[in-house]
Amino acid sequence: MKFTEGYWLRSERANAIYASQAYIVEKIPNGMRVVAPERVIHSREGALDVATITTEFTSTAENVIGVRSYHYEAYESGEATFKKNTNPQEVTVSIDEDEAVMTAGQLTVRVNRKEWQYQFEVEGKVLTSCGFRNLAYMQYDRKDATRFPEDNYLLADYKPYMLTELVLQPGECVYGLGERFTAFVKNGQVVETWNEDGGTSSQVAYKSIPFYMTSRGYGIFVDHTANVSFEVASEKVEYVGFSVPGEELRYQFIYGENNQEILSRYTALTGKPALPPAWSFGLWLSTSFTTDYDEETTSSFIQGMKERDIPLRVFHFDCFWMKEFHWSDLEWDERIFPDTAAMLKRYKKRGLKISLWINPYIAQGTEFFKEGAAKGYLLKRQDGKGIKQLDSWQPGMGLVDFTNPKAVEWYTNKLRKLLEMGVDCFKTDFGERIPIDVEYFDGSDPVSMHNYYTFLYNQAVFDLLKEVKGEKEAVVFARSATAGSQQFPVHWGGDSSASYASMAETLRGGLSFAMSGFSFWSHDIGGFELTTTADLYKRWVQFGLLSTHSRLHGSKSYRVPWLFDEEASEVLKKFTKLKCQLMPYIYQMAVKARDTGVPVMRPMVLVFDEDPAVKYLDMQYMLGESLLVAPIFQENGEVDYYLPHGKWTHLLSGEIREGGCWYHDQYDYFSLPLYVSPNTLLAVGANKEKPDYDYTSGITFHLYQLADGNKAAAKVPGLKGEIMMISSAERIGNKIILSTSKLAKDMGFVLHDICNLKDIQGASYSVDGDKVKIIPEEKEVIVEI
Repeated sequence: MKFTEGYWLRSERANAIYASQAYIVEKIPNGMRVVAPERVIHSREGALDVATITTEFTSTAENVIGVRSYHYEAYESGEATFKKNTNPQEVTVSIDEDEAVMTAGQLTVRVNRKEWQYQFEVEGKVLTSCGFRNLAYMQYDRKDATRFPEDNYLLADYKPYMLTELVLQPGECVYGLGERFTAFVKNGQVVETWNEDGGTSSQVAYKSIPFYMTSRGYGIFVDHTANVSFEVASEKVEYVGFSVPGEELRYQFIYGENNQEILSRYTALTGKPALPPAWSFGLWLSTSFTTDYDEETTSSFIQGMKERDIPLRVFHFDCFWMKEFHWSDLEWDERIFPDTAAMLKRYKKRGLKISLWINPYIAQGTEFFKEGAAKGYLLKRQDGKGIKQLDSWQPGMGLVDFTNPKAVEWYTNKLRKLLEMGVDCFKTDFGERIPIDVEYFDGSDPVSMHNYYTFLYNQAVFDLLKEVKGEKEAVVFARSATAGSQQFPVHWGGDSSASYASMAETLRGGLSFAMSGFSFWSHDIGGFELTTTADLYKRWVQFGLLSTHSRLHGSKSYRVPWLFDEEASEVLKKFTKLKCQLMPYIYQMAVKARDTGVPVMRPMVLVFDEDPAVKYLDMQYMLGESLLVAPIFQENGEVDYYLPHGKWTHLLSGEIREGGCWYHDQYDYFSLPLYVSPNTLLAVGANKEKPDYDYTSGITFHLYQLADGNKAAAKVPGLKGEIMMISSAERIGNKIILSTSKLAKDMGFVLHDICNLKDIQGASYSVDGDKVKIIPEEKEVIVEI
């Protein structure tokens, strides 16, 4: 939100009160408080008829400092608040005539008392600062008060806003702010964190997250559930400005020695992700949205996948499992599915998990709506005239009030019956266009609930899944999100279109989402709107199966591969089986995401933050810490991609390339740039048919480009996220020491690019070109080269 007209002038609609001097500084529990008048005070007289802005700095957690700036202290906004996991650290505060300094851990905030400025430092390095006219209380659209009773006596009428601006250094890049499909680097953008159903080709977002991080080593979490307006080097090109309506502004300043540490601290504060079940990483097939289907149709799809040897793990029923005009009464349409229980039982015997589409909107005319309205379980009108109803999705629909515990129980009990029938998970669609002229059961401010609604909605469904299916089996497929929603995976990218441009913007949104603290993400393979070409379908399949979660889904047309061409079936089979083989590695990265909050799909800048070449890269990514993926966005199969420094090995071809430079290649549909980073011990499974299996059985550890003095390790998880075995490789001069915590059945090692093998102790082996295949006989194997 802009409050100025160029550098010199304020907007005609804005009256500004700026913090001008750190006049009063005092210690408070766990921090310090600074009172800043709107003008510099030179005498006692100057302390009269002056407004102030008070800022409190407190320790929130390790290397996290909370900042709260306010105008009127006792103002009660009624806004919903994010749940935070705080762990305050010991602080030291020193105050003298010139400055006040507070230190907590490595992080210091220094306040200049002679003029208004505070800055964040680590070991003497200034990360950012807030100075002249950077902290303000804005009175927007002000009508001045008068001294006359008949004309606005002492009643200034305006909309209050709090504004903070933090300086950007030359070359500093800003990332995050949710799943945004605009440019990956957010500099120059105006971002409103207001969730909307906008597709993947606009400036609005399904998942607005008031958190950003920069290339200078810090992150900012603006702790407000309502809309936060960000001016990212836009209103003032030297700053990131953020403003909120009301009398106070709260944010958390998060320092990290690298980008992954910043994300880890942010997710420690707002919630680590749950670990999705391993089966959810397999291939999902959907009915699509408005297509015609019944049991005969869905069974033919499932059989068609089996006949083509394409491993299918989840079958999803979209909206029309319910009757038209009955969404979401959560009742099967018995005209189309007359014996649902038997159908689900047959599908479960085929080894499939079942997903159902739901949303929190209930159409009038259904018994579910009547019951919810009668019991007060739906959002109410503010004028007291009953239930808030809309025609925007279903006729006369009402919205479940998730602030009412009885409403949550009522809604989830309906879902519970579906789970007992054999359903395994739910696609928790919608949750973005939540009206603000409503009344909540708990009295929450409806403007702040617009975004926070999705948190309560997905939390309710996720908690039910944990209760009924077990904590290790809970997974949703959510479209909307806010800060903290990463605790309820998985999320998908919403309504893309069948074009290369939309495929690219989908990836861009996913990378921004990852920089916002979300670890598990998917997208509609082939695009949602329109019908893809066979060419685009096959390219999107590559991208989709090299994402954490992989779903075939569309709008008005089916997404089974043989409807495009037979080669599409072969491409889908290849990459689905490849993903199954990579599951020991992928699930290892998923467990790491659960523990650290570092996402599985990682923008290049999240991994190689010291390489200036990667700051703007948004058409390639790392799948975990060791696999580089560059999807292909051209019909001719050509692709440009960058390899960071070191020797990289193509996973499929074995070709070795030197990093630190760009490459231009052309690929058929059965390959793409998929490179293993140097110093990697990659765990590859023996099962190509499903994603959830005993990863230790028949496992092979592939060693790539281990440099002298380096050590690489692989932790193989079990299906509940526990570590089943650890293997490692260490190179000391001309020796490579292979170690394993367990001699698993049929396990082995493969050493790549070994040209001068001398001897191997503790194992049998064979040589195939520059590959050495090793079957360990002891837990430690010594290789001499």
